[in-house]
Amino acid sequence: QVQLVESGGGLVQVGGSLRLSCAASGTSFSVNAMGWYRQAPGKQRELVAMTFSGGNTNYADSVKGRFTISRDNAKNTVYLQMNSLKPEDTAVYYCHAQVMAWHYWGQGTQVTVSS
Repeated sequence: QVQLVESGGGLVQVGGSLRLSCAASGTSFSVNAMGWYRQAPGKQRELVAMTFSGGNTNYADSVKGRFTISRDNAKNTVYLQMNSLKPEDTAVYYCHAQVMAWHYWGQGTQVTVSS
């Protein structure tokens, strides 16, 4: 059973930065894709950023130029550097990983941006 352990959320002021981390464990298979989704109160969960085993990345338009996703394959860990944070970035951020045909989710970490 794959486990995803997230860290790095918290409270930050507008314009500030946070770095999220997510480590995957419990699998001997390659993690095909790892990334982050977020869900704000009353809204659907949405993709924030994703990185794939081939090195490609994908970002939501709303975070392009402000967020950077990176990955340490040796550690099965993905990072999300979030800069120039805005109040609308406030949400619970969920780590996501795909291993073979299976999808796994972290427990979520709260990010709150205060104005």
